[in-house]
Amino acid sequence: MTGRLTDLLDLVRAPAALTVIGDTLVGATNARGSTGVSALPLSTSSACLYAAGMALNDYADAELDAVERPERPIPSGRVARDTAFKVGAGLTVAGVGLAFASRRSSGWISLALAASIWTYDLAAKPTRFGPVVMAVCRGLDVMMGAAGPGWRRAIVPAIIVAAHTASLTVIARGEVNGTTSATAGATAVASVGAAAASVVGAAPHTTAALLGGAGYLAAALPSQVAAARQPDAEHARSAARASIHAMVPLQTALVARTGAVAPTALLLAVQAAGRVLARLRSKGDVT
Repeated sequence: MTGRLTDLLDLVRAPAALTVIGDTLVGATNARGSTGVSALPLSTSSACLYAAGMALNDYADAELDAVERPERPIPSGRVARDTAFKVGAGLTVAGVGLAFASRRSSGWISLALAASIWTYDLAAKPTRFGPVVMAVCRGLDVMMGAAGPGWRRAIVPAIIVAAHTASLTVIARGEVNGTTSATAGATAVASVGAAAASVVGAAPHTTAALLGGAGYLAAALPSQVAAARQPDAEHARSAARASIHAMVPLQTALVARTGAVAPTALLLAVQAAGRVLARLRSKGDVT
């Protein structure tokens, strides 16, 4: 039983769920200055929907993974392909249910988010529209937390998170066969732009936003620049991993700009947990 649970956690890339729980915090704090009682159920909803997307990703990519990633749970025989589909479907229902239980307006957005996740995994991922659909997913995740009074104030932070997501999705496409210097360079430019945008309008909490933006760039930029200089698969993979783990520092910057102390402290703790897990886990997919 322990082995099977470990395989399922590998299927949904459980440690990477840490990078998604801050999306709704960004939305709520930018919309209303605080998270309220909905913080926990909405963050849990985000984690469920993210994990659902990971399971569906492996379901859809089973044949490709048999060639490129034979160690993944499905091609290695540790998880049946139909089990991955059932896990994805079950987690989708759980995520949408938690969102509706939190706030009806958040629930309606969760339905759009779930539809976008299934569209990405089952249709859009290998196409040129893949990064756009993935960006929409993360933007909607932010707006799920913002749903309700003041939601328009979260639109710009949602766009910033979406833009970062699009850039990391593009560079992640080079994990197996390498990327290009232009692609990696564009990802680095996008990171600088996201950091700068997170500071705009942050007064009177500009200092906190600057520190958050600096932390984000420290997490994302070095690997992206290295990939621009040497765009082989190894450097593209490192840049993709760095970009996805940099999501939490970006969320921290976008929450810190609102002056919300407790959510900022929580995301700093999530960053620390992520660093510990990164040291324990020497390899793994990020897409």
